[in-house]
Amino acid sequence: MSRRQANPMRRFVDSGSFSLAGALHSKPRSSPILPIGLVLVGAILLIGYVYSGSGKFRGEAVSRIGGDYSCSVEVQRVIPFLKKAYGDSMHKVLHVGPDTCSVVYKLLKEEETEAWGVEPYDIEDAEATCKSLVHKGIVRVADIKFPLPYRPKSFSLVIVSDALDYLSPRYLNKTLPELTRVASDGLVVFTGYPGNQRAKVAELSKFGRPAKMRGSSWWVRFFLQNSLEENEGAIKKFEQAASKGSYHPACQVFHLKPYN
Repeated sequence: MSRRQANPMRRFVDSGSFSLAGALHSKPRSSPILPIGLVLVGAILLIGYVYSGSGKFRGEAVSRIGGDYSCSVEVQRVIPFLKKAYGDSMHKVLHVGPDTCSVVYKLLKEEETEAWGVEPYDIEDAEATCKSLVHKGIVRVADIKFPLPYRPKSFSLVIVSDALDYLSPRYLNKTLPELTRVASDGLVVFTGYPGNQRAKVAELSKFGRPAKMRGSSWWVRFFLQNSLEENEGAIKKFEQAASKGSYHPACQVFHLKPYN
């Protein structure tokens, strides 16, 4: 599934504000070199802007989910707070969700941090850096409705964002235990708030259904049904760090204990 950004170039048409008489009185021998030169310079600058991000990530503010703000972007924002909350458990991290290449790329820039990712989308139009991460086996493209290709407790911390919102309870009952199975110290879940619908038509062919944003009470009940407990210690440390950083969450964040 291709998720290319829209071309920012627009065609401008004559608004009709210049009269025919004014055009007839213009200088017939004015040199066209200067206007042509200006057009060429403008075109070069515009093309350079459009392709300036080729081969690298362009920052955190844009998500490939319809170009909208996403919880995967939120993960990148709160990495410092997660490090405060989990300490040594941030040394070996798995991120699961769209835009995982951007998340993994940022995690790898942290000192003493190893990171891997699972991307539920195809990556036909991905940046060169993302394709490199896939080629190295750091990021995998996989359907999270099926078992993850990792051994139990392969990672100290598993972070999932923008993925569970697309799953029905039937598949959540399979996927959530899988995410917990590969975590040794904890699982952090980022979900959208109810009413924040991000699903676009293009995404439906991958997930098969639009995103369904559920409230915190629904998620807490669902976690309990799957014998998952909230990690009170991590929650307290995360909230303290977030408060000091004047952080206002754009997504719901749940901290869960792994299975014993």
